[in-house]
Amino acid sequence: MKTSASNIIKVAVTGGAGSGKTSVCNQLKKLGAHVISSDAIAREAVAKNSPAYKNIVNYFGKKVLLNDGELNRQMLRRIIINNDTDRSALEKIMHPEITKKMMLKVTQAKQAGDPIVFLEIPLLFELGMEDQFDAVIMISTELKLRIKRLMGRDNVTHNEAETLINVQMPDEVKVACAQFVLTNNGSKKQLIKAVDVLYKNILKMNKKDLKPLDSRKIMI
Repeated sequence: MKTSASNIIKVAVTGGAGSGKTSVCNQLKKLGAHVISSDAIAREAVAKNSPAYKNIVNYFGKKVLLNDGELNRQMLRRIIINNDTDRSALEKIMHPEITKKMMLKVTQAKQAGDPIVFLEIPLLFELGMEDQFDAVIMISTELKLRIKRLMGRDNVTHNEAETLINVQMPDEVKVACAQFVLTNNGSKKQLIKAVDVLYKNILKMNKKDLKPLDSRKIMI
């Protein structure tokens, strides 16, 4: 199915750290959806010798570099978890570049005639970007599970994981602002099944049905 550029449906996928956004997006890809990952774009934006890369090194110093000159993302994450000023500085460097590259990829999807594009954006509400999308999928997960996942994924302590979560907007606020809500407190199999059901629902809709701040929600 092809569509005109003006009719493409843009759906944001968001959720707090450790909520399961990547798993949801991976399943959407398996279902044939066009998915754009802001994390992948972020890696592209801070590629060695890019403008954002140079600004990061100028601000944080060479201590945030690996032996091959690439950014030490784990060290950067630890630094910004514990320092609001540094986190704000990093966001100001990266977010404009990420947004620019993200919109370019959306334009490419439009030109290709894709009917729907999903964009994984962790800080969607924190950055006030929700109005740029036709709908928002929020992934809500219990705090204890998110902490456990972050500790295993990022090799951080319990306190560091909790601090990272606490600097983000609470789940209940995001849930109130999203049309689609996926609860990810069960098994991977349950999550995949929920994504399958949600994707089928979205495919049946058109742009006028998709209002991210609508009081009508689909909870799965």
